[in-house]
Amino acid sequence: MTLAEPQALYGRALAGGPIHLRLDGGPAFPLDVDRWLGPVTAADEAVLDRAAGPVLDVGCGPGRHVAALAARGVPALGIDASPDAVRLARVRHGAVALEGSIFGHVPGAGIWNCALLLDGNLGIEGDPVRLLRRVRELLAAGGTVLAETGRPGRRTRVVHLRLEDERDHSGSFPWAFVGLDGLPAIAQAAGLRVADTWSHSGRWFAELA
Repeated sequence: MTLAEPQALYGRALAGGPIHLRLDGGPAFPLDVDRWLGPVTAADEAVLDRAAGPVLDVGCGPGRHVAALAARGVPALGIDASPDAVRLARVRHGAVALEGSIFGHVPGAGIWNCALLLDGNLGIEGDPVRLLRRVRELLAAGGTVLAETGRPGRRTRVVHLRLEDERDHSGSFPWAFVGLDGLPAIAQAAGLRVADTWSHSGRWFAELA
């Protein structure tokens, strides 16, 4: 295997290639790209029912949530660091999506009534407190964050991961796995609070206010 950029490997996976995520020094497991490329599920719809527009989808991937919101008449913008994901969001779904980092320039700061952090995106860059503080800066007064977490009892931890496919592997990068039980302290440190939690189809979610 040779070394490749994570975004390049992720782009191949979005094009249909198999990809695995490996914990440094640990096991590898398949990345659930097919779910991200597919239609929204009943669990996704239950989250979107709570999303008051305009909505900012952080780490939007191929854009299924942004497209589903648009179909409901809810204005939404997706942002993702992967150019391949943003291209798919635009081409496949006609979604409004922006290539970039949530820590960089994001248009409309202060207008967003809701931000989505789904599909594990609460773990971006391995620092959920910093991430939530940044999202809070972008929200309108009274805005909410709808986040997906790990199940109750799952330990919150920061790890280093790398992507692997049949040819290449990436360098390692930090990621956080946030369990539901650890979320209140993380939210409080970011100036937010857990307003509600629920589960659907084996997935766990929280609304932060």
